[in-house]
Amino acid sequence: MMLYRSYQSYCHRLQHDMYFLTSTSRLNEQVVDKIVLQLNRVYPQILTNEEAEKFRNPKASLHTRFSDLLKHLQKKGDRHCQEFYRALQINAEQLFNDLPSRKILSPVFFLACFSVAAGLALFWYCCNSGPGLAVLWGCLEPCTSGGQRCGSCGCSLPSALQQKPGQLTQLFLCGLRANSF
Repeated sequence: MMLYRSYQSYCHRLQHDMYFLTSTSRLNEQVVDKIVLQLNRVYPQILTNEEAEKFRNPKASLHTRFSDLLKHLQKKGDRHCQEFYRALQINAEQLFNDLPSRKILSPVFFLACFSVAAGLALFWYCCNSGPGLAVLWGCLEPCTSGGQRCGSCGCSLPSALQQKPGQLTQLFLCGLRANSF
């Protein structure tokens, strides 16, 4: 499931992930070499032979080479960054799944979570209010009758509500009647 924002460019994602990727030696020499070789051999339009040699040069530190590779890919454009992510996923899947840009959630996800939370809160409220909350069909007008029949529309009240008519507050909205003590 893709939870990250789909409108975010790969270059922007790479900029966001750069610190994570280059910090605390998350990638070793072997994985970086595999990524560079894949970008060079499978996608020679992404990295030329000279560029691949530059980023695989053991004389420079791994951190420097990898940082330079990421900056180089960002300058080249979105397609190059996309292929880097593909190579990273193939060669270091766990690291790819842990990227910060993969953790950014879409607004739809937040809306869904909020809806579930609101539904659970309503369900909890309804279940914990015991016989004091009854949902009935029928009334569309406010009604404060405490008797056996609603004074507004004449519908009958549930037997649980008839037991404590003096403590009853009733609210009728959109065809649903919710009663609470």
